[in-house]
Amino acid sequence: MRLSAISLAVAFAATPAISAPCGGDFSTFLKSMAAESAAQGQPESAIRAFMDGAQRDPAVIKADHSQGVFRKTFLDFSQSLISKGRIQNAAVYSKKYDAAFDAAMQKYGVSRGVILAFWAFETDFGQVQGDFNTRNALLTLAHDCRRPDFFQPQVLAAIALTAQGSFNPATTQGAWAGEIGMVQMLPRDILERGVDGDGDGKITLKTSATDAILSAAHMLQFYGWQAGQPWLQEVVVPDTLDWSKTGLDNTLPASQWAAQGVTAREGKLANLPASILLPQGRKGPAFITYPNYKVLFEWNKSFVYVTTAAYFAARIEGAASYDAGQPDPALSANDMVALQKKLAMHGHDVGKIDGILGAATRAAVQEEQVRLGQPADGWPTAKLLDAL
Repeated sequence: MRLSAISLAVAFAATPAISAPCGGDFSTFLKSMAAESAAQGQPESAIRAFMDGAQRDPAVIKADHSQGVFRKTFLDFSQSLISKGRIQNAAVYSKKYDAAFDAAMQKYGVSRGVILAFWAFETDFGQVQGDFNTRNALLTLAHDCRRPDFFQPQVLAAIALTAQGSFNPATTQGAWAGEIGMVQMLPRDILERGVDGDGDGKITLKTSATDAILSAAHMLQFYGWQAGQPWLQEVVVPDTLDWSKTGLDNTLPASQWAAQGVTAREGKLANLPASILLPQGRKGPAFITYPNYKVLFEWNKSFVYVTTAAYFAARIEGAASYDAGQPDPALSANDMVALQKKLAMHGHDVGKIDGILGAATRAAVQEEQVRLGQPADGWPTAKLLDAL
């Protein structure tokens, strides 16, 4: 990273952001964001270049509100994302950028399979990087009142990148949520954790695979990735397991899971704190997760996405295809909404009623299964819905 980028990142991190009012008149909002950026010491020329021509993009809001893909089950989602072609391409890119992956492991301790999995899912190894104007996407989401506290700092970081000369507000394109480049990083992560891996004096995540690989590794290390530790491993679980102890909120030493009859499908369990993950209940695939698995939620908050990426990373590094089992049928989208409403009526905080089986809904399902005397594996079934 260049000295200019380092100094900008330090200045950005040292100055707390003042929350601009969300909603309301967009031009007034732009003036508020410009004032915040000026208060952080960004030059007027960069602020003007960033704000000139800025527009609210309704397509971004539409995309934000329609993430129906995350309503898929783990089996459906993983089978749609993990193809023979993607597995083959992962091997091709692993070999092509072998030196960069070795450097990522040496400097940041991040295994190549993890980076390859996200690289594949995010952009098909750089082939599909998004066609939304990044400046407009960030401003639109920062103005919207759903998550202004998250996106307003991203706008300020993008202005800092503009001042640095590594972001063109008029032409930079990416995903609808403001991520940029081959591994789809947000401006603040680029500013503070981007790496000039190829030594050309610039951090160019859209065109330099080496920069993208090392930047992704640096970001994961920053968020807590532990070198040399696994993240997810398929296991075989006994029918006698206490299902109420499964789930990401329950962690035991792997040795205690082994004492209860949990065994690795391949190899041995790691000597680490671990949780038993049953994405589709006790009759479906079973995994043990280690601390590094939770770090992946810093990349994406979706349970099904992260679990699929973690599994694909293990596949890339030689793990066998999972045993899909025969899980109970998933609830329809309408039934999931009905279930969430009933859980809320029973006093559970499931967050937004959206038909998505997220962490809060899973926890609530498990509590109700315990209360009703059903196998408490966190997988919602028609039987549970009827009982509620």
